[in-house]
Amino acid sequence: MLLSWGSLQRRKMIQKRNAYYGYTQQIYGADLASAYYILSLRGGFRYVGQSEWFRTDRRGKFNWKFLDHKETPLEEVNMSYTVINYGGLGNLEGQKSLRTLSLRGCPEVDDWFLARLHVFQDSLEELDISHCPRITTGGLAALRNLKGLRRLDVSSLPGISSSGLLVILLEEMLPQCQVVATGYDHSLREESGEEMKGSR
Repeated sequence: MLLSWGSLQRRKMIQKRNAYYGYTQQIYGADLASAYYILSLRGGFRYVGQSEWFRTDRRGKFNWKFLDHKETPLEEVNMSYTVINYGGLGNLEGQKSLRTLSLRGCPEVDDWFLARLHVFQDSLEELDISHCPRITTGGLAALRNLKGLRRLDVSSLPGISSSGLLVILLEEMLPQCQVVATGYDHSLREESGEEMKGSR
């Protein structure tokens, strides 16, 4: 009972932290609303045309100077190891200049989340979804919509059993993209060799 109650409370907390920042958008605009959402989850970002990154410190505090960049879109976003989920992604959908997105080690990023990334198909060039425990091979198929991707990191995905077939799938879908897939037990060459032996 205590375990179930604790799990329920955690789910409620995650949903609350990923609430849609509609009111903030009305007051400050989509760009600042996206920026505030990212910082509230202890992520980081960089505006288009700026070299400075805005991040939280160890205590979750951040520099409010990000408010000085009203109507400036985001170019790079790092949400690694945060609890961003499918619902929270809606706070970033207005970012049409988003070029780099890191989701490394995000426990709530799943196949449904990947399917929603199509909103960035015209701008996204680099995507890191490594170490995300809820991603499966089926979800990765949705990345075919991201035709502009130049680099994709799918390293150490616990839900993937065959890394060799995974790389083949992704390289066929995204031939112009560099696929990084480290942290698996079998190399592409070993798996391909076994398949060839089995077919003889």
